[in-house]
Amino acid sequence: MSLLILGLNHKTAPVDIRERLTFGPDVIVGALRSLTDHPVTSEGIILSTCNRTEVYCVLDPQASEAQIRDWLGRFHGVDPQLIAPHLYAYRDHDAVSHLLKVASGLDSMVLGEPQILGQVKQSFQTACDSGTAGRLLGRLFQHCFSVAKQVRTDTAIGSSPVSMAFAAVSLARQIFSDLSSQTALLIGAGETIELAARHLHQHGIGRIVVANRTVERAHLVASQFDGYAIALTELVNHLPEADIVVSSTASPLPVLGKGAVERALKIRKHRPMFMVDIAVPRDIEPEVGNLNDVYLYTVDDLQGVVDEGMRSRHQAAAQAMEIIELHTAEFMAWLRSLDAVTLIQDYRQRAESIRDQMVARAQKQLAAGKSADDVICQLAHTLTNKILHTPSVRLRRAGREGQSDLLEAANQLFALGQDIAADGDETVAGAGSTSGTKTPSCPAETLARVAGGGG
Repeated sequence: MSLLILGLNHKTAPVDIRERLTFGPDVIVGALRSLTDHPVTSEGIILSTCNRTEVYCVLDPQASEAQIRDWLGRFHGVDPQLIAPHLYAYRDHDAVSHLLKVASGLDSMVLGEPQILGQVKQSFQTACDSGTAGRLLGRLFQHCFSVAKQVRTDTAIGSSPVSMAFAAVSLARQIFSDLSSQTALLIGAGETIELAARHLHQHGIGRIVVANRTVERAHLVASQFDGYAIALTELVNHLPEADIVVSSTASPLPVLGKGAVERALKIRKHRPMFMVDIAVPRDIEPEVGNLNDVYLYTVDDLQGVVDEGMRSRHQAAAQAMEIIELHTAEFMAWLRSLDAVTLIQDYRQRAESIRDQMVARAQKQLAAGKSADDVICQLAHTLTNKILHTPSVRLRRAGREGQSDLLEAANQLFALGQDIAADGDETVAGAGSTSGTKTPSCPAETLARVAGGGG
């Protein structure tokens, strides 16, 4: 079996291609079942977000990623050759490493963003509910959740601001240590304002008011975060309520002047106001920054915070990669051990089959009245020969052909030259006896056990 990740993201495909390959909630279960019904796949999980679509599957070792690429194209009614240049494929070790990076936020558009881990967990849960995540992918995804948690705990990957909205909220938390009793007035309703509202909400802001020229758009943003919407014409009336003001509109002229802020401060009895103007051109008159009890920051002020945050996250990402490399190797060691488990099971089944044949023959001989001592000796002799025959033939051939590595491996495998005690109450022939002494005959109770079909 082989692990494969096939996908595309914001770095490899434009938005129109990504849109065509998205798996929505209405099709994801059918897609998972279709994927695992494919002749070359036994397990499957699909991660689909606005920035990436990735298919995780367990393949037959001889299968190729082209077969999964063709399935992906057919499912979405897209020519596989059209999407081929935008796809990446990772196998085994590289696949494990890639998933750990994705879950830890190292492959995100915003380095270190935490939302992706929740999306990975949801994808895994959907696959579990659909019955398409088996032993291997189950172990891999549980492993990746643990590693992502360690990356968050042991590095500063998510602690530094790397967007204007995040930087604004980080500064607000420095000025107001407890946001739960504060009111935030957000001017505008675009992506930056929505992101600021999200960060404020996550940090427990008391109230959110969203002001916009179009009240309907303001309501769409405010309703997500238990806030309420007002028209831009009502801005001055609500300004005295605001402890935090974040503005980001496309207005060619300022929407907040010095006079309006002065009046608001009087009503507030000069309680401080924290104001962030992210707009270009500016939304807040520069003279507002000269007022007492006002902390006014602009895009240029925040850019330094963002740049420093990016440097900090890149340093944390390097630390995170060390953790990921270590745990990738750990998972691959477990994966390789599965081959040994299968080999051991096959070897034991062969040995047990030979044993059962020999015991059945011995029982027939005992039933026919043959001497128990003779039967036991013949059983031991034949059983030993049958179990050792194939390895002995291969070792002799290796000696003739000069395969010293195979001979050395056999020496280690069989621990030759070492005293080895067998499991349970049985003892390896010669153990505990003097060199050259013949192994004692089996006691009577052993004979009875063999005659009765035991052993």
